[in-house]
Amino acid sequence: MAGFDDGKDEGALRTIGEVSEALGIKPHVLRYWEAQFPLLKPLKRSGGRRYYRPSDVALVETIDRLVNREGYTLKGAEAVLRASAKSGLDRRHEDRRTGDRRADAEPDAVPGVRLMVSEGPDTGEIIAGLKAVRAKLAAALGA
Repeated sequence: MAGFDDGKDEGALRTIGEVSEALGIKPHVLRYWEAQFPLLKPLKRSGGRRYYRPSDVALVETIDRLVNREGYTLKGAEAVLRASAKSGLDRRHEDRRTGDRRADAEPDAVPGVRLMVSEGPDTGEIIAGLKAVRAKLAAALGA
């Protein structure tokens, strides 16, 4: 998570300027992402001043990772986020020890396809994104 050196409690609300500085993302980009990602809704107080909750900051970090490091388009990143929110970040994997897991152990695994996944902090999001792609492909093929 973002490293804030402002002396505030970890769960404190942050202004757009504080989030911008901590994450290295310009404020106008954060405002644009609010328009593009319906899941990103910081609190707005009088005068339209934005206050980001810790969950908002985590979401901004995820959007930044998807768009700027993993190469997703904004629509693609939104699809991954929606799939993650819908699946609850695949809670089945969060309680397991870190290690290798195979997709054929999943109840909805594709027959004949084995996927080796090394679990880490982003595994739930990756799996949710892959499941969303698989569902779209199945729908396009009429399966």
